[in-house]
Amino acid sequence: MTTTPSTPSVGRPLTRLEGEAKVTGLAPYAYEYALADPLYLGPVLSTVARGRVSAVDTARAEELPGVRAVLTPANAERLADTEDREFAVLQSDEVSFRGQFVAAVVADTPETAREAAGLVDVAYETLAHDVTLTADHPRLYRPEAVNTGVEADTEQGDPDAALARAAVVVDRTYRTPMEHNNPMEPHTTVALWDEGGGRLTLYDSTQGAHPVRHTVAGVFGLDPERVRVVAPYVGGGFGSKGSAHAHNVLAAMAARAVPGRPVKFALTRQQMFSLVGYRTPTIQRLRLGADRDGRLDAVVHDVVEQTSKIKEFAEQSGVCTRMMYAAPHRRTTHRLAPLDAPIPFWMRAPGEAPGMYALESAMDELAHECGVDPVELRLRNEPPVDPSTGEPWSDRALVRCLREGAERFGWHGRDPAPGARREGDWLVGTGVASAMYPHMVNPGSVAEIRYGEDRRYHVGIGAADIGTGALTALTQIAADALGRPLSEVVVSIGDTDLPEASVAGGSSGTTSWGAALVAAARVFRAEHGEAPAPGASARGTAPEDTATPGYSQYSFGAHFVEARVHADTGEIRVPRMLGLFSVGRVVNPRTARSQFLGGMVMGLSMALYEQSVVDPAFGHVVNHDLAQYHVAVHADVSGLEADWLEGEDPHAGPLGSRGVGEIGIVGTAAAVANACHHATGVRVRNLPLTPDLFLR
Repeated sequence: MTTTPSTPSVGRPLTRLEGEAKVTGLAPYAYEYALADPLYLGPVLSTVARGRVSAVDTARAEELPGVRAVLTPANAERLADTEDREFAVLQSDEVSFRGQFVAAVVADTPETAREAAGLVDVAYETLAHDVTLTADHPRLYRPEAVNTGVEADTEQGDPDAALARAAVVVDRTYRTPMEHNNPMEPHTTVALWDEGGGRLTLYDSTQGAHPVRHTVAGVFGLDPERVRVVAPYVGGGFGSKGSAHAHNVLAAMAARAVPGRPVKFALTRQQMFSLVGYRTPTIQRLRLGADRDGRLDAVVHDVVEQTSKIKEFAEQSGVCTRMMYAAPHRRTTHRLAPLDAPIPFWMRAPGEAPGMYALESAMDELAHECGVDPVELRLRNEPPVDPSTGEPWSDRALVRCLREGAERFGWHGRDPAPGARREGDWLVGTGVASAMYPHMVNPGSVAEIRYGEDRRYHVGIGAADIGTGALTALTQIAADALGRPLSEVVVSIGDTDLPEASVAGGSSGTTSWGAALVAAARVFRAEHGEAPAPGASARGTAPEDTATPGYSQYSFGAHFVEARVHADTGEIRVPRMLGLFSVGRVVNPRTARSQFLGGMVMGLSMALYEQSVVDPAFGHVVNHDLAQYHVAVHADVSGLEADWLEGEDPHAGPLGSRGVGEIGIVGTAAAVANACHHATGVRVRNLPLTPDLFLR
């Protein structure tokens, strides 16, 4: 008979099970799979923002020794389903944005493939293009829904009348720039087409092996069972790898052109800036109406963003305002400008990150106008129920995060006057902002458990570990669900030959996949008991109602920041950041803390550095590499602390946990901006906060 381990695995700060393999270089990432006799793909990207390919001369490329195939719109295979125009690769001569695939070369070596791609001569009929977002763009329209599937516009009460009678009105416009995901591992795919068996295999760097399989199978008209996607190790994604992109289709097309030979394709850092998504720039107008004590009566949040003309993506930047603070009168709107630009896509906390930057900056301005401490202002506007739905909160601990965070940070006793504190040449200030992120659960993931001859439980689920520690967390969950020590459980992930799993996105992975593991363990014990025979197996599916209906479920947090601004140069330093969060039960404190800290650093980077600069004359991002697209590095981060409130959310699912991957970035940029205002008295409403903006 087996016995329940005396020490549960969940809640322990275990090191990553695959950590040694990663740091020693033994863990194979997608591009590193040692497949026999590989070929290499070199893409040709458009050099115009809008137009048509009028001619493609491939003669010089085809004459180069080692070139095996050259694909163009004239000879590329016709795809089965191109309704989603992102995947209509080489299907026409139309050019919809600069950096689009217009041809490709398959060759014996990566050097030959790149050289041959440079020898393909493409002529264009150029058309006038539009790549600039403005608040009054003539083609602005209202999308039917925004990214999360909710309505684009909402209204409660009479916000215009409430603003007209308010004692204090804050009416400000905030702007965030285009930003790009830059995971350490670029987007890579190795494709192999078995013509005799009619099977396509992709070794892919992705956040969801099964979603990529479904997309690619549909595009090529294949039975999904004939497409295998393998992704056991992924070097970051931040949302950009949450879906298949055009490069997956191009790699598969190349493999089908040279059957039996694996084709390796790694996007360069520069190519990623046009092909795998980005965070749209935003123009956000916030209007807050309050009484003299800072209690809100009206909130209006109007958002303008861009999308691509070939595929809509509507970032939900105003949705956070619908539920964050108490106000009887509120309105949120989203408008999109269709541009001759690449397709926007998920970037860590899409919608919440830019939306909360604007809202929390406006709340800081309201606190200043009312003469109320910024922490106290937020406490005064705490809603008893979700203002957008009227549902009770499952676990809203924002007040605790603000109060306890302020105590830990040493907030109280600060001089509220901007520009009042100076240490040598440095102006010193502190800022605060709230954080939130919805609790997302994707039902339908399936887990399988098999008891092996080695007397260990082998658990399979097609989940992805994108560097978050998911493999370790899932092993902990499975061990506790089976009532066995960690050493008796082996979890396999990252392969469509394993049972289906949802995408690693929306901070939903641990809860969604964990629910499947718990379900499978219950079925296994019910069918095989505590003493299973070798070969015993069972499957379980995460239920549709993993989270208790009828409750508003969010994670919350509070960011506190100390900023120093050089009085003569405007240089900004952030010596202290504290984040305190409420996320339900924490499965692994070590990996959770890593996620919080990573999100906070990404928020600091959003505040101070990140900006993709588009040349309106040519339609491309000019700073398209890590030499020019600046991100926060070790020297920018010193006193960084992240912690959370202990407890679990009984309504969040069988684990009582909510996601931690994205809430760390939400609100961080606003806290930095608010601290810089407190230090200098200069209010900057456009990100990033560059030194020149403070030299007024």
